[in-house]
Formats: sequence, C-alpha cells, structure tokens
Amino acid sequence: MKRVWAIGLLFALVAFAAVKAEDELDVDGVVEEDFGKSRDASRTDDEVVQREEEAIQLDGLNAAQIKEIREKSEKHVFQAEVNRMMKLIINSLYKNKEIFLRELISNASDALDKIRLLSLTNDEAMASNEELTIKIKSDKEKNMLHITDTGVGMTKEDLVKNLGTIAKSGTSEFLNKMSDMQTEDQSTSELIGQFGVGFYSAFLIADKVIVTSKHNNDTQHIWESDSNQFSVIEDPRGDTLGRGTTITLVLKEEASDYLELETIKNLVKKYSQFINFPIYVWASKTETVEEPIEEDAEAAEEPEKEAAEEEAEVEEEEEEDKDKPKTKKVEKTVWDWELMNDIKPIWQRPAKEVEEEEYKAFYKTFSKDTEDPLAHIHFTAEGEVTFRSILFVPTAAPRGLFDEYGSKKNDYIKLFVRRVFITDDFNDMMPKYLNFVKGVVDSDDLPLNVSRETLQQHKLLKVIRKKLVRKSLDMIKKIAEAQYNEKFWKEFGTNIKLGVIEDHSNRTRLAKLLRFQTSNSDTEVASLEQYVERMKEKQDKIYFMAGTSRKEAESSPFVERLLKKGYEVIYLTEPVDEYCIQALPEFDGKRFQNVAKEGVKFDESDKTKEKREALEKEYEPLTTWLKDKALKDMIEKAVVSQRLTNSPCALVASQYGWSGNMERIMKAQAYQTGKDISTNYYASQKKTLEINPKHPLIKKMLNRVHDDGEDQTASDLAVVLFETATLRSGYQLADTKAYGERIERMLRLSMNVALDEQIEEEPEEEPQEEDPAEDDSDNNKEEEEEIVDDEEEETTKIEKTEL
Repeated sequence: MKRVWAIGLLFALVAFAAVKAEDELDVDGVVEEDFGKSRDASRTDDEVVQREEEAIQLDGLNAAQIKEIREKSEKHVFQAEVNRMMKLIINSLYKNKEIFLRELISNASDALDKIRLLSLTNDEAMASNEELTIKIKSDKEKNMLHITDTGVGMTKEDLVKNLGTIAKSGTSEFLNKMSDMQTEDQSTSELIGQFGVGFYSAFLIADKVIVTSKHNNDTQHIWESDSNQFSVIEDPRGDTLGRGTTITLVLKEEASDYLELETIKNLVKKYSQFINFPIYVWASKTETVEEPIEEDAEAAEEPEKEAAEEEAEVEEEEEEDKDKPKTKKVEKTVWDWELMNDIKPIWQRPAKEVEEEEYKAFYKTFSKDTEDPLAHIHFTAEGEVTFRSILFVPTAAPRGLFDEYGSKKNDYIKLFVRRVFITDDFNDMMPKYLNFVKGVVDSDDLPLNVSRETLQQHKLLKVIRKKLVRKSLDMIKKIAEAQYNEKFWKEFGTNIKLGVIEDHSNRTRLAKLLRFQTSNSDTEVASLEQYVERMKEKQDKIYFMAGTSRKEAESSPFVERLLKKGYEVIYLTEPVDEYCIQALPEFDGKRFQNVAKEGVKFDESDKTKEKREALEKEYEPLTTWLKDKALKDMIEKAVVSQRLTNSPCALVASQYGWSGNMERIMKAQAYQTGKDISTNYYASQKKTLEINPKHPLIKKMLNRVHDDGEDQTASDLAVVLFETATLRSGYQLADTKAYGERIERMLRLSMNVALDEQIEEEPEEEPQEEDPAEDDSDNNKEEEEEIVDDEEEETTKIEKTEL
C-alpha cells in the first residue's frame, strides 16, 4: 500500500512540473505555429483540440530550450537615432494609430503580388502552398494579434535588410534633412518613404513585434524586436509555414481594443475591403445544431406518460425509432475564418464588362445610399498620373449640402492606392461646388511612403483633381435633357451656378449646364444654348431681369417694351443668379444685358430714329428741369426712355452699378456693417431717370413746366414720381416717412380735404363715481357672512358640551 502511495505522489509531482513548465512557456512564448494553413472545417467550443490546430501554438519547447535559442540568436542593436525615428513615427507621421493594420495588410498584399508574379515564370514558386490569402487572428488571453500571409516570404538576409532598414538609414544627416523639410512646411513623405517605415507603425500599438517568415530559397527564420533592438534566428521547428510570413504583435495595455473582433472587422472593411486577395478573420458565431442523444440520457429522459398511452401507438413509435437515431437541438459557438472583402473593386475592370446593375449595387454599398444613382462615369486616366475612377451623381442632394460651404470637409471621394483605402479627408480633391459627387479614385502612381496623410499637398493630386472635374462635368452633361431638368437641376442647380462663379477654367463648360426660367415658357426652364437659338435676327445681346420671384420680374417696367417687341427675357429669381451672370462675360459670342441697367437699345430704322430724336428734343425742357431743379442731387440725369410702354418712368442703374435686386441682396448680408467703402460707393451711386413720353402724366408735367418752371405742384409731382419709380425699379426709399406724407397730401387734395385740417381728438373719459346702492349691498353681504360665522361657532360649542 505504501508503495502505491509513493508511486502516486511521484506522478503528481511530475504532472505539476509539466504544468509549471507550460505556464512559463506561455508567458515567455515567442515562436508560434502558423494558424493559416488549414481551412478544412469549422471548429466548436467542444472541439478544443481540433480548433487549436488552427490557432497559433507554442511548439512544445521547454523553457531551457527557448532560453538557449534566444542566447544563440543574432542580436542587432539599433543606432542611437532610432529613438528619434520612433518618436517621429508615433508623434508626427501617424496621427491615427489604427492605420497600423492598413500598413501590415498592404505589406502582406505586396508579398502575395510578388509570389503570384514569380509563379508566372516559375511553376515551382507556389508548390509549397497554392493558397494566396491574408488571415488575422486575435488572442485575448495572450494579448496578441497575428497577421499571416502566404506571400513570397523573407530570407534571413531579407529580414535583416528589410526590417532593419530603420537602423541602416538612421543617420543624423537623414534626420537633419527631415527636420529642415518640416521647418519649411514641406512634405517629408517622399524622403521617409525610401526607408520602408510602414512596417514600424506596428509599434504604435505593440510593445513587441515577432516576425516568422519562410522564403522558398531559405529556411524559416524568426525576427523579434521591442523597438530598441532586434534579433534573428533560424526557427528550430523547421518549415511550419510552407511559405509566407506571420507577424505577431504583443499589444500595449492601452491598445487592447484592437483585439476586439468588431474593431478588427471595421478596420479591415474601412481600409482594405478592396484588396485583391481574400482577407479572413478568425471569428465566432452561434449556430443551432442537431446532436445525438446518448443512451443513458435517453433512458433518464423517458417520460412516464408512455404508460397512459395506448399500447399500439407505443409499439409503432418504437419501430420507427429503431431506424432513426434520436437527436436534440443544441446552440453552439462555431469558430471559422470569415471573409471580410467580398465586395470586388469593379473600377479595376473595363467599363464595357460591368453591368448597369453592378454599378447600382456598388454605389449603394460604398455610399450607404438607398436610392440608385442619377448618373455615373467609369474611366481610366493616363498621362502624368494614371488612375482608375468611378464617379456617381446621387438622385437627391445630401442633407445640409450648403452648411459650412467651403469649410466643411468633403468625404464623398475616397482615395485608394493599389486598392488600399488611404483617406477621404480632402478639402481639395474636388472643388466646393462639386461637393455632391461621390466616388472612388484608385492610383498606382502616388507615393505611399510613410505618412499617407501627407498626400494632401502632393502635386499629383492637383492633376487628379483637374481630371476628376472634367469627367464629372462630362457625366453631368450626358444626363438626358428631361431627367436633367426635372431631377438634377432642381437638386443641384445652385451648385452649377456657384461653379460658374468659382471655377474660371471650366466656366464655358459650366455655362452650357445652366438652366433658367424665361418669358418663352411658363413652366419649362431653358438653357443658354436654346435661348441663343431663339434670338431675333439682329439681336446681339442676351436680356435678363432679376427679381425676388418670376411675377415680380414679369411685371417690372424694364421688360415692357422687350416683351411687346417679342424679345425673350431670362428671369433670375434666386439670389445667386445675378452673381452667376455677372461672372459670365459672354456666351457663344453674345454679351449679357441687364434690362434694369443702361445700354438697352433696339435696332431701329432711320424713320424711327428721327422720331426718337424729335421726342428727345421736345422733352428736353422737362428732362433739364428734372435734373437741375425738381430732382437736383437725386438723379444723375433724366432721359427719354426706349424701354417703357405703360409706366410713366423708371430708375435705371449705370452699367457697373447695382440693380434694385442686387442692392436688396447686398443690404441683407448678415455681415453688413455700413462701414464698407465699396458697398457705400455702389449704394450711393446716382441713377438715371427714364421718362415715358407717351404717358399722360409726363405730358401734363411737360405742359406745367412750359407754363411755369417754379410750379410747386409740378415739383411735388416730380418727387412722387421719382419715389414711385424707385420702388417699382426694385430699390429702397431713403425716407419712407416723407414719401407717406406726400402721398397723404395728394389724397387730401384729390378728396378736397383741407391740408391744415387736424385729426379729431378723442374725448377723455371721466372717472366713474361709486354707486351707494352697491356699497349697501356689499355691507349687507359682509353682515350676513358674520352672522353665519357666529351661528357656526355656537353650534360647535353645543356639540362640545353634549360630548
């Protein structure tokens, strides 16, 4: 018996020592097996052993062997400048730590591209592993994140050369040059990019980085670094990867969020969903599965209700059950590789091979829009920079399109480099007026280097921008006319007008996209091309009238003669319209003419010209009297009008002055202070008074001036006509009170009311005396209330006595 106890104790001690050794290895573990070489089937929580074959494992070496391996490894000490370099990477070059995954996946994709290219000329290149994938697995227990690819891998020399580049190139001269460029606000991306620092972004979130790599021309090696030094040694396990590289990150304490599956999935989809090679994440999901019921359990669960059932039914069920094994439904957590990038980058395919439905599906996926796009364009640009792009016009304008216009960052254009998402945080990728265009741009020519954020100022972006604008305008131009007028113009018309104002280089293209209401149609808008086609034979100008509404523009005195003669007039009814037309010097050789300003002239025969000159001579006494006496200091001059038909007079601005509509807009500006010199200059400019010689009021006034140049009634009438013309021409009166008093004076005269007759004053109300009867009634009420109170008190006393 003692001998049995002794043997048992010995076995317990051996088991304890083995467990302790395993624990030490788990803590100090560096070398792990490849977890990406098997994708045969799903693994469940109940199948721990089989599932762990997919996971990264220690190879079973004991602590002494691990220690011996580390002692024998080749150690390389980074140069003194490495601390400065790491500080630069972490604090200056990468502002967003999450890009570490983008960089490592990009490197893995490059490695896969290389082995694929090698396989084209060497059939044996992929013999060790036919699979081309990238796999990511997080291990919360060990605080590790693993990224494995089956790419070309690295030899021992490559590990030292490629991953030790930062030590080789970390010279004072290099850092001094970088400091100089930063001081001068120059881009350092090209300088730093020569040294492949992208891999070192891993140290943004990791304390230690372990790289296990196998190249076809060398044995498997392990590279390990804590950013201060690194070591390289041949992997004692031999060839476990077959081919490729596994990067293991031992995360910092504050970076534990990057071990969460949702975080990893979101980062992959954000930055790398269009990588050519499949990216898998080791993830779990809950599934309901059928499991056989064990015989003991079946016997224990047999209900007593069988005794109560008929014997015949029981026998039938037993016969059926003999053929079918009994099972039960159980929920299990199933682990498997989940594909993250199933959306294909359709811009990489020729446009003629992509179906219309594919474009619509892709647009909805990447833009998160629920409606189909209004238009799209798919193109490849070549030249100074080569890139592929797909651009879309949404059906409806995004909410808040003009909120913070110009200062709000546009994130609708997403920049990719070799299908890796770089950024959508660009202010200058598209001009402000095209801030509604959505799309992707993918280039192989842009320098990716260290800090992809520094692409913002790169000169090639200006070339890309120029081509994107041209292609966007081509896309908009190709929208069908009916769809353009009904949908696009209603949603994005203001953007096109702003483009005419802001984009000088594309002004001619944008002018062809403009649409306006005209006198030709009450419902449909017209383009400038259509207007020019309908112009009269000798018409050399495009006429337009600005107002707050179409009704106001149509009823303006300035368009009376034009409409009567059959000229088409463009109506500008939005605040931005007049700015837009002012920015256009001409269209198709025809200059624009604001009919509310000087310069409106009609083609006339010699006979018509003689009549006009005769009228001007006949009314010269009136025009001179208006300028020098009645309206002195109010107008620049008075002339006989060619544009008025029904109105007696109108106030016309100079060619470079403000129209009534523009004056209203400028005075309504939120920042208007009244101290701006240019604003005051335009606002104080005198206007020209045009009179209609055929109007009876003007004829009567001419007669009065002939009879008596000092007639006060004529002077008052002239002032009223001037103020009325000011209002009808769209301007504001300087003194509305005086205008109201003049109108009242005219009404008194017309109704034979004396000018000095005063307003009848209301009599003052006398204070009312109090009615004595009411006082008596009030006193009676008070007495009654007192009697009632006394009675209540007596009743209370009696009740207390009885008690």
